[in-house]
Amino acid sequence: MPEVARSDFAVDGCQAQTPLNSPELFNFDRAHRNLTTPALYEAAIRRGEGLLAESGALVVNTAPYTGRSPRDKFIVDEPNSRAFVWWGKVNRPISPDSFDALLVRTVDYLRSREVFIQDCFVGADPRYRLSLRVITEYAWHSLFARTLFTPALELTVSAPDMIVLAAPSVRADPACDRTHSEVFILLDLSRKIALIGGTRYAGEIKKAVFTLMNYLLPFQDVLPMHCAASLGQSGDVALFFLC
Repeated sequence: MPEVARSDFAVDGCQAQTPLNSPELFNFDRAHRNLTTPALYEAAIRRGEGLLAESGALVVNTAPYTGRSPRDKFIVDEPNSRAFVWWGKVNRPISPDSFDALLVRTVDYLRSREVFIQDCFVGADPRYRLSLRVITEYAWHSLFARTLFTPALELTVSAPDMIVLAAPSVRADPACDRTHSEVFILLDLSRKIALIGGTRYAGEIKKAVFTLMNYLLPFQDVLPMHCAASLGQSGDVALFFLC
């Protein structure tokens, strides 16, 4: 499990109940772990998260956020990763205290709800793939993660390389949390934790994980690329990038 042993997490009166140094921080009593695709379909429909289309696809509404919120994405400004981040309009800093306050408030909220946990692998090559645990408020977000990433059927360790928590019902207070709006997409590159709230748009889960991989893989002399590949009849490969 990523290290989360900071203890001072209150920011300007924004309080939470679960201390960050608690060994139970990411344990949830009402957790559905690694549900299959049919089970997640059923849970999403039962909970009123979406409808089943005639084609069999699950249809959901993510309004008012129907796309990414780039101005709401922040990276924790901490000593271990600070020198390796290209800070600017895209990669904007947030303090460790602000991250920790939102992390613990999100965990406190999820403890009172059903949560869905998917253990996955990110990356097809076993030499470079990382284990990922996605903890979500919505069943269909868990389905999204299970579809996009590789289900880690053989993963038995309790300490995944990365953790993503997605709780759309948790909203930030910009004045208190130092965020841009009620939406927050926060990345702690050192502890490998992504924290998402205030938006139901599932693409933030994908982009947060890809951002973590884009940070980590160059340290292994690997260039990550967000693209598709096509293998020709003669063995030649073409890469397709969306510009």
